[in-house]
Amino acid sequence: MEYGFLLKLKQSHPTLRLLSADNAPLIISFLYVQFVKANRRSIPYSELISRLDDYLYHLRELYGDDRHPKRAKDYLDDWSDERSPFLRRYYTDRSDEPEFDLTPATEKAIEWIQDLQAREFVGTESRLLTVFQLLREIVRETEQDPRLRIEELERRRSQIDVEIARIRSGRIETLDATQVRERFYQAEDTARKLLADFRQVEYNFRALDRRTRERIAMSDRPKGEMLDEIFTGHDEIRDSDQGRSFRAFWEFLMSPQRQEELDALVEAVFVLVSGKTDADSILQRIRYFLLEAGEKIYLTNNRLVEQLRKYLDDQAWLENKRIMDLIRGIEKQAVVLKDAPPPGRVFVHVDHLRPGIDLVMSRGLFVPPKNPVFETVEVLEGEAEVAVDILFQQTYIDEQELIANIQRLLQGQGQVSLSQVLDAFPVSKGVAEVVGYVNLAAKDEKALIDGGKQEILEILCDDGKSRRIRLPTVLYTR
Repeated sequence: MEYGFLLKLKQSHPTLRLLSADNAPLIISFLYVQFVKANRRSIPYSELISRLDDYLYHLRELYGDDRHPKRAKDYLDDWSDERSPFLRRYYTDRSDEPEFDLTPATEKAIEWIQDLQAREFVGTESRLLTVFQLLREIVRETEQDPRLRIEELERRRSQIDVEIARIRSGRIETLDATQVRERFYQAEDTARKLLADFRQVEYNFRALDRRTRERIAMSDRPKGEMLDEIFTGHDEIRDSDQGRSFRAFWEFLMSPQRQEELDALVEAVFVLVSGKTDADSILQRIRYFLLEAGEKIYLTNNRLVEQLRKYLDDQAWLENKRIMDLIRGIEKQAVVLKDAPPPGRVFVHVDHLRPGIDLVMSRGLFVPPKNPVFETVEVLEGEAEVAVDILFQQTYIDEQELIANIQRLLQGQGQVSLSQVLDAFPVSKGVAEVVGYVNLAAKDEKALIDGGKQEILEILCDDGKSRRIRLPTVLYTR
């Protein structure tokens, strides 16, 4: 939070530029009503101009004709250009008319202003319970000791048995009206923020698509290398924390059983809170809003796949066209020379090229191996002096100790390299300990072994001598 960083952030970040814009009240109020309040992911150009015209007419009646004198079209062009990227303007396959959608920066500005408003009711109990539940889930689901997990399950079973006995005795504890409202508002706020996060997820996938198109347009490398780089980048996005989380969300939402359960829960909750909350709640149609938002992300990802397929088709067409041009050139040359063939047998010289000839019949036939003959040799008892001390000098590498060293460094930073780990925890068991660290990185999905970059590590071996090892760059992340 240094002064220079904050100054640059204010000048460059779209969210802060929107909040400090002269027309910020007009922009935020209009976009909130059209996109956030109405829960619309995109609006056609003509419809948005018409709505903005009506909104400007309403404002001029209230605040005077000199308020916001520009045309609606000019305002939309200003809000969607590169200098003020408050709206995203794009074209779809369904129509030649452009459509508009909020950018993640605008979504954050609207969400921040909503949080500034004073709330009539702020629930704290449900949020604290949510924190406890999440912490318990993290600890419970990451425990690897079978004994402790069984003890936890038995404890939960005992609690369930006690609750069943209490209900059978006629004592049923339920949430009061305040607790119901508190949890309802928290669920509604979480659902609204979840829909807002989808614009950021879509933006990340769209950025990958844009980078792919730029690499295809500027690259002159072979097709195989280009595809390998593109698919590697696509796999990194798909296997990232965000990609795995979105796939899990989509599989969860597309389950018919989960959809029926969600509809039943929403219907039951609205029976409880009927007349006590806003009738036009986002939770009433949350399933449809989530499906619409997830579908847009899938369409963005499908456009990337379509771009790859189109790139392959274009490359194949160009290669076939080049081959046909060469064949036609040979045919034309043959027609020209048919009445005046070359006088000698040698009429073409190819420099620095010698074709390799590999005839099938020139290969040798299969020859079965001869049966080996073992000679019977009398084994005589002898004596030999062998140093067996080396058998007792084997070192044991404790992987749990290595993992603890890595995690201790990751507590203070997002990622560490192998060289940083060895600086903090010097090698005491020679090269085998370094191999143990590399083996942990190979088994960890979050670790990275970059074969394109190398680093030289200096370690102290068992014999007391210092040696240098050249290894690929190894990075460990949380």
